[in-house]
Amino acid sequence: MLIDLKKHLMPYLVLTLCVLGVLSTFRLGFSLWQYQHFSNPNALLNLLIGGLRIDLSTLGYLLLIPALISPLALSIKALKPIWLACLKSYLVLILTILVFLEMATPMFIEEYGLRPNRLFVEYLVYPKEVFSMLMSGHSAAVFVTLILLVAAIKLIVLPLANYFVFKTTGQTHATAKVKLVAILLLLAALMLFARGTLGHRPINPAYVFFSNDALVNSLTLNSTYSVFHAVKALLNEKNASKLYGAMPEREVINIVRQETGLPTSVFTLPNNPLFKIQQPSYLGAKKNLVIILEESLGAQYVKRLNGLPLTPNIDSLYQQGWGFDKLYATGTRSVRGIEAVVTGFTPTPARAVVKLDKSQKGFFTLASLLQSEGYNTQFIYGGESHFDNMKSFFLGNGFQTIVDFDDIDKPNFVGSWGASDQDVFTQANTELNKLALQEKPFFSLIFTSSNHDPFEIPNGAIKPFDYTPSQLAQYDDKERARHKAIQYADLALGEFINTAKTQSYWQNTLFLIVADHDARALGQALVPVNNFHIPAIILNSEFDNQSYKAIASQIDLAPTLLSLMGVTNQSPMIGRDLTQSTTTGRALMQYADNFAYYSDKGITILQPGKKPKMFDFNSADNYMSEKLLDHNEAKVALAHALWGSLAYQNGWHAK
Repeated sequence: MLIDLKKHLMPYLVLTLCVLGVLSTFRLGFSLWQYQHFSNPNALLNLLIGGLRIDLSTLGYLLLIPALISPLALSIKALKPIWLACLKSYLVLILTILVFLEMATPMFIEEYGLRPNRLFVEYLVYPKEVFSMLMSGHSAAVFVTLILLVAAIKLIVLPLANYFVFKTTGQTHATAKVKLVAILLLLAALMLFARGTLGHRPINPAYVFFSNDALVNSLTLNSTYSVFHAVKALLNEKNASKLYGAMPEREVINIVRQETGLPTSVFTLPNNPLFKIQQPSYLGAKKNLVIILEESLGAQYVKRLNGLPLTPNIDSLYQQGWGFDKLYATGTRSVRGIEAVVTGFTPTPARAVVKLDKSQKGFFTLASLLQSEGYNTQFIYGGESHFDNMKSFFLGNGFQTIVDFDDIDKPNFVGSWGASDQDVFTQANTELNKLALQEKPFFSLIFTSSNHDPFEIPNGAIKPFDYTPSQLAQYDDKERARHKAIQYADLALGEFINTAKTQSYWQNTLFLIVADHDARALGQALVPVNNFHIPAIILNSEFDNQSYKAIASQIDLAPTLLSLMGVTNQSPMIGRDLTQSTTTGRALMQYADNFAYYSDKGITILQPGKKPKMFDFNSADNYMSEKLLDHNEAKVALAHALWGSLAYQNGWHAK
């Protein structure tokens, strides 16, 4: 009987051992590649053991259905050949996916500092843009990956699938008793593998995460598990309380209200607990507003913010306007930056509200408020405005007109993401002059795209940065291409501002120049805070020629702009009007599933299924050292992490 059982279970055992070997080899290879993230051998051992648990769970889920169907299908003569063909196809498919996602992982880590996750899934919705980007900037890597994938399919995937199917055909000769025992043993083992634990809840990433380094934790997973975990989260749209822990609703409201620094008397609506009426600091005639959202332009590239000297025009504007020294983005994607700057909404572990169903109409934005105040509202973009669902969100929430690639008159240079920044700004100047002639105040959001992988810019537009020998060794070809794109973005911005200063609309228009996020979020931390540091400057306000040196968040910009424009802030935004705020600064950051709350007390980080951690942060050398948790600060962090989910689900961010 034991021999018969062995024959029955052997295909599954061989398949499991082979897959575990492949995934462990990739994991070990990635770990050696990123060796600087591992401070001691125990970390690598913990990663490999935790990874083994995740790999077994992945196999448990993938093989459970075939194990359930196979005994019945093989016992029916007419079904047997059909089932074996389906089984082979299924195995080839899942094994190919497993190998492909591991092969795609290095490129993703290079860009985002983590294994493929929800960003990988979200980009799949836009195959045209992604394919164009890959072919323009990563064609060699794509070619090598495809060659290796074809080789892996031929040398590993097909032989393993053929072996499994061939061995499975012999299972029909076993006795009924052997079949029953084998089926029960196999199902029990696969269910145990899938659950990954004998505890109350099945295994999830929190079970195997052990490090203060987000990349190390990410490597503990395999990329198939990471992507399917993201798909599950996207389908369920994560509620923050399920990740970080619950807090009574009233306590969340009270803490968030308190942290706005406003008296409770300004909150006027009982069914919308954070809706407020706040008077502006500027009491003159209402000003126009232009927001220039710069793609992927982090502080690390701005000399004024102790970065590389790649942006002389932004450095100059810091001297002219109201410059923010410690402003932090809320996330790592453009839609997260749009969410923060245009709506004042807090980051959540779910997708940005630009892409969520319940926020496509009736959701508060600067455009919806300003439209009700008699403003013309407009969005200008050099690419296709449907990308990331921007067009739908904007048209449903106060933007009256959209100008995108099809509306730009004879662009001089077109890249993978659309017209160049110079072409966009040329069109923007035309559009702003048209708006100025209508004798109504206006709000225009201009979104650039030249500083986006694959970093396509007009030939000869800029003089490349003069690197020292040590810098040449530090920055590879891709990073130097990024630097050129940043120089070009800065050039185009400077030209536009110089042109705007000569136009009739300049004098009565407030300008905000701000990045949507940094270029890359990498580092040996649960949240790489320095990679959330971004430039921001407001021009044409009474705060010109000044610096704002306290910590600030992207969500503070919209309330501050309204105050400087002379518009009453009637909104549910929890950001602070920095022209009137007397409280110490704070910033909110979402990095994958981790949430950071940064204040003068330190950085509090929330992780799924883990206790909060607190760190001192030295921004000069980007060093975070863990410290004793301040439980009151942890409550403040949790309240802000939960607020976005509560507000979205309850419709509290309505216009």
